[in-house]
Amino acid sequence: MEEKNPPLQVEIDDATARGIYTNLALITHSETEFLLDFLFMQPQSPKTKVLTRIVSSPIHAKRLLWALKDNIEKYETRFGAIPAGENPEATPPATSVYQ
Repeated sequence: MEEKNPPLQVEIDDATARGIYTNLALITHSETEFLLDFLFMQPQSPKTKVLTRIVSSPIHAKRLLWALKDNIEKYETRFGAIPAGENPEATPPATSVYQ
């Protein structure tokens, strides 16, 4: 007999529901975790600060990658290709920065 998981009930407060706009992410990792720092870079400003940091296990980071890939494919099927410039996988830096 298969065990069924009950539906996940997620609560979110008003401030979190509004979200935080970011246009820059710094991604680093160690053997045991990935760190994703999200920032907002203003035009003409050489300085910014981290708005939020996500710390994740390697397994969860890979699952997040799969979920993002799946959602981007669904988005592009519905709305067309997202013009994102050059593919950073061609020459990945030691620390990935996506803007």
